[in-house]
Amino acid sequence: MEALFIIINIVVLLAIIGLLIYMQKKHVSFAKRVFTGMGLGILLGVILQTIYGAGSNVLTITSSWFSIVGSGYVRLLMVIVVPLVMVSIIRSIINLEKTQELGKMAAWIIGILITTTMVAAVVGIGSALVFDLNAEQIKVGDAETERAASLESRFAEIEDQTTPQRILEFIPNNIFLDMTGGRPTSVISVVIFSVIVGIAVLGVRRKNPEQAEMFVKIVNSVYSVVMRIVTLILRLTPFGVLALMTNMVAGTNFTGIIELGKFVLANYLALIVMFIIHLIIVGLFGLKPLTFLKKAFPVLGFAFTSRSSAGAIPLNIKGQKDALGVDDSVANISASFGATMGQNGCAGVYPAMLAVMIAPTVGINPLSFEFIIQLVLIVGVSSFGVAGVGGGATFAAIIVLSSMGLPVGLAGLLISVEPLIDMGRTALNVSGSMLSGTLTSRILGKLNIKKYNDKSAVVDATTV
Repeated sequence: MEALFIIINIVVLLAIIGLLIYMQKKHVSFAKRVFTGMGLGILLGVILQTIYGAGSNVLTITSSWFSIVGSGYVRLLMVIVVPLVMVSIIRSIINLEKTQELGKMAAWIIGILITTTMVAAVVGIGSALVFDLNAEQIKVGDAETERAASLESRFAEIEDQTTPQRILEFIPNNIFLDMTGGRPTSVISVVIFSVIVGIAVLGVRRKNPEQAEMFVKIVNSVYSVVMRIVTLILRLTPFGVLALMTNMVAGTNFTGIIELGKFVLANYLALIVMFIIHLIIVGLFGLKPLTFLKKAFPVLGFAFTSRSSAGAIPLNIKGQKDALGVDDSVANISASFGATMGQNGCAGVYPAMLAVMIAPTVGINPLSFEFIIQLVLIVGVSSFGVAGVGGGATFAAIIVLSSMGLPVGLAGLLISVEPLIDMGRTALNVSGSMLSGTLTSRILGKLNIKKYNDKSAVVDATTV
């Protein structure tokens, strides 16, 4: 009987996919199809959990089949990230008129990412204090104990690593390893290598223009092919979002959410406040905040569903270029940097809130000025090199808590609501990345204002 139920569930998913395909044939906009997939995914997830119950064998097996569509889509995105980042950045640099532009561009992007992450830490601290969060208020079960032991083990692996050593990890020593995504800092290492290649091409152009021109032609050809692959993969977004959202909702521990409702509410209040700050900053630079929100929303929606900042890089780049009018070079670098450093949600809000929650358990006053200043500075420094995939926030939390002299094991207390919180964190990460690209392009005079204000200029996965 279980097998029959599983088959029925799969048929339902396929029927909804068929509906999304029909909408595509009827030329319904990409954004509407994405949000339709998200909405139907939420509905299907609620229905499945209501009928079978969380943790049931039927639901577990059904989710594993649905993962072929959802997780499979994310894997396809991840496989294109390195080729896209590498070719895009090399192409961007060889098209720069002056190499000095690269330095200014990178400085502004990094500066905005780190600054907004430190602001996010302040917001996280404020939310934790307003809601009077305390780790001692959380009931500890087997799952929490197991997670705490895992974090302690992970901390033992990195506790002897100093900040300079962590920064040193950015520098590639085996580019082929980094191209496989073998390290948390692989994306930034690929970026650095690509920058070196691009600068080298500019040098060759001055001394041997014919050889440089040949290389440029090859890069442009590869770029065209890579962008075509990106387009083909992004067309699958509505289906991937549907399956990802269904599995997330169907597998959500609603009992845990009810028990930890105050902590979930405090987290999302901090995230929402930080989103509003992003919009205020956009307005301060003479741009329409609601336009930014509307055009970034499809990208943020995918980030929310997938919980992968790195997986969102292709859609992030396309959203910045196609919808917001961000310069090609700026879009590529900001999307890549934003997936590895200065993540407002995972490296800003989350570690700061945990530190405030845990501090009272070891006799530290989280209201003290010294504690807050130290925490904000440590968050800013430690936000370098946070992987833009699942677990990045945990890594950031371990670094921050250990640097503050706080027990890292207590970070495992929120395991039951971790997926739900992580969705909002990832969306904020990507918003910060898009903000850094938009502002940097604006500051350097490279933002296409006409495209930014053009309502018809939206994220479109049907074109290269």
